[in-house]
Amino acid sequence: MNLIISCMIAYILGSIPSGVWVGKYFYKKDIREYGSGNMGTTNTFRVLGKKAGILVLCMDILKGYIPMIVAQHVLHVTPSLVLYTGLFAILGHVYPVFANFRGGKAVATITGVMLAYQPALTLCCMLAFLITLLLSRMVSLSSIISVLVGVAISFTTNDLTLKIVALIAASFIIIRHRTNIKRIMDGTENKVRFSWNKE
Repeated sequence: MNLIISCMIAYILGSIPSGVWVGKYFYKKDIREYGSGNMGTTNTFRVLGKKAGILVLCMDILKGYIPMIVAQHVLHVTPSLVLYTGLFAILGHVYPVFANFRGGKAVATITGVMLAYQPALTLCCMLAFLITLLLSRMVSLSSIISVLVGVAISFTTNDLTLKIVALIAASFIIIRHRTNIKRIMDGTENKVRFSWNKE
């Protein structure tokens, strides 16, 4: 019963469309009508700027982190099952009930889930993300590489649930980035501009 309750809480929190609400409340803009049309962190940065992007990033991470903490320390869900709570937070972000079931790509929410469950693995994935971003300047490629690193690391453990959820999370990331993958292959994917880049 506690697992069911935690999964319901996770889905509801995961469904909060952070980018949409921040855009509408503070900027009077629906970010789904601008840029890539996505409601996630990357499009928020592009459309609304750094402050809004950082706020949405933090909110999306917390959407995964908070349900996991509640499941672990309040509802005392069995450790071998607690990751399924995180999976429902991810589902909420990808298919949010508060945004007509059209959500984001779930990278930040997955980060929050894993940060609560396996901080060391999360730090490795974040390092992979940053290195790939610095080399490629592509957020999409960095997201894909980081989640694949997470899957690889999960398979070095004896945690079956971690392996299952890591594979499901990686599938979500790759499927949600399929148009980005096509642009990467075509050489037309958007790139981040760093202060030292001239182009």
